Parts: sequence; C-alpha cells; structure tokens
Amino acid sequence: MSFFDDEDEEPPTAVRPARPQQQPRPQPRRPGRGGGSGAGASGGAGGAPAADHHAMMVRRRIAAAVGVVLLIVIVLLVNGCLKRGKQQALEKYNSEVGKIAQESQTQVSRPLFATLAGASGKSALEVGQRVDEDRVTAEQQAEAAKKLSVPGSMSSAGRNFLLSMNMRVEGVSKIANLVRTALGGQAPQAASSIAGAMEIFLASDIVYSQRVVPLIQEALSAGGVSGQSTQTSRFLPNLTWLQTSTVQAKLTGETPSGGAVTPGTHGHSLHGVSVGTNTLAPTPTLNHVSGGANPTFTVMVENAGSNPQTNVKVDISVTSEGKTLTASHLIDKTEPGSTTNVDIPVTGVTLGAASRVSVNIEPVPGETDTENNKGSYLVIFQK
Repeated sequence: MSFFDDEDEEPPTAVRPARPQQQPRPQPRRPGRGGGSGAGASGGAGGAPAADHHAMMVRRRIAAAVGVVLLIVIVLLVNGCLKRGKQQALEKYNSEVGKIAQESQTQVSRPLFATLAGASGKSALEVGQRVDEDRVTAEQQAEAAKKLSVPGSMSSAGRNFLLSMNMRVEGVSKIANLVRTALGGQAPQAASSIAGAMEIFLASDIVYSQRVVPLIQEALSAGGVSGQSTQTSRFLPNLTWLQTSTVQAKLTGETPSGGAVTPGTHGHSLHGVSVGTNTLAPTPTLNHVSGGANPTFTVMVENAGSNPQTNVKVDISVTSEGKTLTASHLIDKTEPGSTTNVDIPVTGVTLGAASRVSVNIEPVPGETDTENNKGSYLVIFQK
C-alpha cells in the first residue's frame, strides 16, 4: 500500500441510529369553512347535535302550546257544563213553584170558595168536612214547597214562596174552625172572623205576586235564562170576600139585617166605561184621553139578575206614579135587564203619564159571580 493510497482512504464513518420519523402535529378542529373535504367532515360532526337540540326545543314548544289550548278547551267545557247545570236548576225550581202555585189555586181555592158560596141550606157538618179536606190539601202543598231544592240565587224567592203557602194554610185552618159556628146559629160573629181570615189570603196573593214572581224572574235573568215565565196564582177570588156582609150572605142566604135573599139571580155587570166621547178599551190597550186633569168617567152598569137592587155602589180609582185617586157613586135602584149610566168625576189626575183606571161594582146580597163587576184600563190623560 502506497503513501498516497493511505491518504486517499477516508476514515470509517460511525453509523448513527436512525431518528424516529416525527408524526405531524394534530391541528385543532375549527368550524368548516369553504368546501375542503376535511372542513366538511369536521362541520358535519359538530353540527348534528346542535340541529337535534333545536328540533327537540321546537317539539317541546309545540307540545306546550297544544297543552295550553287543550287546557283552555277543557276549562271552557267544564264552565259551560256548570253554567248549564245551574240554569237547569233555576228552570226546574221555577217550574216546580209554578206547579204548586197553580195547584193551590185549582185544588184548594176554587173548591173552598165554591163550598162557602153554596153553604146555604147545607148542614154545618157537611160544609165543615169539605173545608177540612181543603185544609189538608193546603198543608200537603205547603209541605211540598218546603221540600223543594232551592238554588242559592233563589233563596229569597224560596222564603217568600214558603211564607205565601203557609199563609194559605193558616187562612183555610181558621175558616175550617169558624164555618161550623157560622152555620150553627152564630153567623154574624163568625162571618166577621171569616172575613178577617180572608185578609190572610189577600196577603198571600200580594206576597206571591210582588215578591215571589219578581224575585224568581230576577234570578232567572241573572243566571242567563230567558223566555221563562212564572206561573201566577191568585187564591182570593175577589175583594168582596173581605166584607162581613158578603160572607154572611153567601154562607146563610141572609143579609146582615136578617132579611132573606129573594129567590132568583142577583147581581150586575160592567158594560163599559167612557170619558167624554172616548170609550175606554180594557187592558192592555193604552187609551189616550184629552180633557185635562179633572175627567168625568161614565160607567155603564147593567142589572144582570132577575131581581131589582137598591143602594148599588160603584167605585173608581186612578193610579199613576205612586198616587191613587178614588171616587164612588151610589145608585138608588136598578131594574132587571136595564142599564144605568153613572157619572163619576175624579179630580187631579196626572197628565202625560200612564194611569191605571180600575172600576168595580160592589156585589149585592145573593150575588155569586162578581168577575164581570170590574174592569181595568190603561189611560194617558192629556190637556
């Protein structure tokens, strides 16, 4: 080996171990932008949970809205059912009151006064027994009124209805205790007490017409019930039964002075009322009459019986704005089948306001039908 050969030789190189290949650093994930495949994949992986959450929230809101609507519908249905139930209770009570009130008139009042009017010539025992039967029926009706289910808004009407029915029981009971005495030789004293008992019937009629009916109608209206009428009920047939002379004459056939009522029919009928040239039409027609505040009423009275009558009294009243004016005239004598015109002046009537004019021919001894003795008229008096 030459010198140059030694110089040209390179020293052996040390073998170094190979470095491990460095892995690329992971890049942080960012929301995808643009259309790169890496960005698109990253955006899909991060957007799916957000979309699901949004859809879930929408579904919850829809469900909540539907729930609220259903709740409102249910509340409205329940309220509607409750309201209709209350209305049906009001209608039922009104119907039940009307039924009992009508039965009181047809099953007690009519037979009672028919018995009293036909008592002459009958035994005290027979008449008393019939009146007792009417008393029992009246008590049964009052008990039925007491058992009615009264709606809360009808409580005041219910109390007054029960009062009216109990007053009728009281009146019939008093008459039942007195009628035997009246037919047993003590007519004058008993007739006076019976006439007093008739005032209880009048009071019951006033309570029913002025308290029961208006209060029921008021409760029906407040409860949203329309088109419902309340049955009227009048127990006392007419005001002549408040007079002792009438009671005595009908029970015994005798006048208070002791004279017997002559055979045949007795009584009068009202054939019409006029003011000047204006013939009044009965209620509910509204009459317009000119002539000022001091009109004179001409009343046509017909003797509808078969006997002449003396001292026939005609009464007239004019009511307007809480004020009542009254006047009367006494006819000396009427003949069977004849008509007598009676002029009755009334002073100080209200002008320009609706007035109720009531005319009544007072019954005579032996008169049993007094419905045609009276008339009612609505009038506006003008200058």
